Amino acid sequence: MILLNLYLCPHKIKEMMRTFGYIFATAALIGLAFVTVPNISSTNRTNKENDTHLQGAHGVQFQKITFAQALQKSKTENKLIFMNVYAVWCGPCKLLKDRTFQSDKVANLLNSNFINIDVDAEKGEGIELAQRYNVEAHPLMLLINSEGKVVKSILGYRKDNQLVDEVKDFVRK
Repeated sequence: MILLNLYLCPHKIKEMMRTFGYIFATAALIGLAFVTVPNISSTNRTNKENDTHLQGAHGVQFQKITFAQALQKSKTENKLIFMNVYAVWCGPCKLLKDRTFQSDKVANLLNSNFINIDVDAEKGEGIELAQRYNVEAHPLMLLINSEGKVVKSILGYRKDNQLVDEVKDFVRK
């Protein structure tokens, strides 16, 4: 009966199409409200974090090198390795990267006195290193000498002043 009524009344079809159009447009506008525009400043910060040779970059500069290369640099430059061991799902690890490692005080100390490497404990070489150093929790920061021996282990999130206090005794004078 309804189909027959619609067949005989084309103006009702137009009315239904118009109503459908309004519903569709409203749904599209609501959907657009949930679309986010990338934050340009955080994109730039990420690019800076990935470029280990960028002069004046903010934060700790983690070198994109293998552990064997870090050991070699440690010998050559007579510096300890600062190894941040993290997992991508770890909330305190993210806080460490977003806050503590962005501190100028921490960055100046670590960048000038250590070979800094960032290791995902669940990916690539990080799996082997996590096993080698018995990583059971995150975040874990290790100070490692040129022979691969841990000289200091720091487990858990640290604020900038706390981290500086924990590593300052290992700065070579």
